[in-house]
Amino acid sequence: MENVVQVTGNAIADTLSAQLDDYHVWREGLLTALSDYQDFLERHGQSRGIADLPTYEIIQGLKSDNFTIAIVGEFSRGKTELINSIFFADYKERLLPTDAGRTTMCPTELLHTDKLPPCIMLLPIETREGNHTIAEYKRSPTQWTRIPLPVNDSAKMAETFKEIIRNKKVTIQEAQKLDLYNPEDTMMAQTVQGGMVEIPVWRHAIVNYPHPLLQKGLVVLDTPGLNSLGSEPELTLNMLPNAHAVLFVLSADQGVTKSDLEIWNSYVKPATDGNETRRIVVLNKVDTLWDELRGDAVVQATISRQMQETAQALGITKSQVFPVSALKGLIGKIKGDSNLLGQSGLRELEHKLTREIIPYKQALVHDKIVHQVGSMVENTSSMVANRLSSINDQLQELKGLRGKNQHTIQEMIEEAREEQRAYDKKIANFNKAQVKLKEQMRVLAQPLSLKAFDRLISQTRKDMHESWTTHGLKIGMKTFFDGAVETMQEVNKQAHAIKEVVEGIYNSFQVEHGLAKLKSQNFSLRPYLNELSRLYREAEAFRNSTIMVMMEQHFVIKRFFISMVSHARNTFSQCNDDVKVWYKSIMDPVIAQIQEHKEMIDQRTQNLRQISVQQGSLDESIAELEETRVDLESQQRTTAYIRDKINQHVFLSKPEHLS
Repeated sequence: MENVVQVTGNAIADTLSAQLDDYHVWREGLLTALSDYQDFLERHGQSRGIADLPTYEIIQGLKSDNFTIAIVGEFSRGKTELINSIFFADYKERLLPTDAGRTTMCPTELLHTDKLPPCIMLLPIETREGNHTIAEYKRSPTQWTRIPLPVNDSAKMAETFKEIIRNKKVTIQEAQKLDLYNPEDTMMAQTVQGGMVEIPVWRHAIVNYPHPLLQKGLVVLDTPGLNSLGSEPELTLNMLPNAHAVLFVLSADQGVTKSDLEIWNSYVKPATDGNETRRIVVLNKVDTLWDELRGDAVVQATISRQMQETAQALGITKSQVFPVSALKGLIGKIKGDSNLLGQSGLRELEHKLTREIIPYKQALVHDKIVHQVGSMVENTSSMVANRLSSINDQLQELKGLRGKNQHTIQEMIEEAREEQRAYDKKIANFNKAQVKLKEQMRVLAQPLSLKAFDRLISQTRKDMHESWTTHGLKIGMKTFFDGAVETMQEVNKQAHAIKEVVEGIYNSFQVEHGLAKLKSQNFSLRPYLNELSRLYREAEAFRNSTIMVMMEQHFVIKRFFISMVSHARNTFSQCNDDVKVWYKSIMDPVIAQIQEHKEMIDQRTQNLRQISVQQGSLDESIAELEETRVDLESQQRTTAYIRDKINQHVFLSKPEHLS
C-alpha cells in the first residue's frame, strides 16, 4: 500500500495537499482544545449530560470531517477528464474511464475510509423502486455490491472503474417502473430501439481509494448529466448543497447551451445559495479554440470573448470563469511538459481551489464551533472567575477575624444566616418558576414532535392521492410546506419568550447576589427555516416543471415524498432534538450558578460557626481556602487557553499545565 501513489510534478497534489495538511493541523488543534474542555468539565464535576451534546457532536464531526468538491455539468463536457487531470494525473494515465461515447451514468463519490479495503461500492439501479434515499442505503451495506480495487496495478484498476459506467437494456415498462423513462419526453423516445431502453446498471457508486488527497479528507463527487440529476433527488437535495465547492463544467466549443443553463439555474445556483466562493465555472475544452495559423493573440481574444459570453449567460462576472483544457493539462502533467500545463489553464483553477475553498471551509467550521461551544466555554470561565472571587472574599474576611472577639464573630454568623435564609427563599421561588418553564418547554416541543409532523405528512399524502388534477397536487405540496414553516415560526416565538423569562429570573439573582454575567445562547431557527425554504424552492421548481405535467400521478407523489418530505421530516427531527439541547444549555448554567452560590454561602456560614466554636480552626480554614484558590487559579488558566483556542483561527501551543 505504501507504493500506491507516486506524486511527480502534480501542482495540485503539492498545493492542495499542503493546504489540507495545514487545515488538518488546525483541526487537530481544535479537537485537542474541545477534548480538553470535556475533560475539564468531567474532572471538576461540571459535565451536564444532554447539554454537552453539541460539544460531543462537534468532536465527532471534526474526526470524520471531509472537504467535498462536486463536479457538475451536462454529458460530454469533460467532467471526468477534469477529475483525472486535477487529482489523478500522478498515475501517468487516465484513472477514470473517458472513452468516446462513454459517460458517467450514476453519481460517483471518490473518497477514502479506513473502515473498508480499497474497493468500489455499487448500489443497484433497482433500488429506485423502493422508498429509501441513497443516504438511508448508505447505512445498509447489504444492498451494495462490492468490487475490490487492485490499487497496485493501474491498468487493472482503470479497467475495474469501467464498471461504474456500465449500462443495460430493459423494456420500456421496466424503465418506467424505475422512473427512468417518460414517453412524453421526445429525447427519451428517440433512444428506444426495438422496444428496449438503455439505463445505467448502478444507481450510485462509492470509490474507496487510498490516494493521499483523499486520505486527507478530500471527497470528489462526479455527477451525471441533466437527466440523471433530475431523476435522482438525493443529488440536488443533499449532496450538492453539502459540497464545499461546485465546479460547473461547460464546453468551450458549445458555449452555454439550453440544457447547461437549466442545470445552472435548477441545480447549481440553488445548491450554492448564490455563494460565489462555492461555485466555480470551468470553461473546458478550450484547446478546440487553439489555432496555430491564427496566432496566440487572436486565440486569446476568442477565449476571452467566450468567457465574457459565458459570464453574461450565467449572470456572473468574467473572473468567475476559468478557461481550461483538462485534456492538455493531463497530457502536460503526464509528460512533464510545463509549457503545455501552463497553456491548459489548469494551474489557475487549482490555485482557486487552494486559495479560496479551503479557507471558506475553515471559516464554516470555526464559526460553527464559536456559535455552538463558545458561549458554553465563556460561561464556564465566568463561573470559575466568580468562584475565585468568592473564595478571595472569604479569605479576606477570615484573615480579618484574627484578633476579633467572640461577639463580633457571632454578629457575622447572624448576618451570614440571614443571607442564607433569604437566598433559600429565592431558590424556592426559582424552583416554582422552573416547573412552569418545563411546562412551557413541553408545549413548545409538542408541534415539533415527529408524531405531530407525521400527521401533517399523512394529511398531505391523503389530499394528494384524492386529487386527480395537477393543480390539486400542486396545492397539496404548497399546503404541506406552508404548514411546516408556520409551525417553525410559532416555535420561534415561544423559544424567545422562554429565553426572556430565564434571563429575567437569572438577572434578579445576578443583581442582588453578584453572580457572574452568563452568556445565554439564542435558539436560532434560521438553519431549519433555510432548509425548509430550499426544499420548498425545489418543490416549486418540480411542481412547475414540464416533467411533472408529463409524469403519472403516483410517480409525482412518490418523488415528492421520497425527496422533499423525507428531508423536511429529518429537518423537523433535528430541530426537535436541538431545541431540547438548547433548553438544557440555557437552564443548566443558571441552575449551576444558583446552586454554586448557595454552596458558597453555606460554606461561609459553616466556616464562621466552626471558628466561633474553636478559635484554633481559623488558620486551618484559611489554609483550606488558600488551597482552593490555587486550584481555581489553575482552572482559570485552563479555561482561558481553551477559550482563546476556540475563538482563534491560529493554532496555539498547549500550555504546560495541560501537558
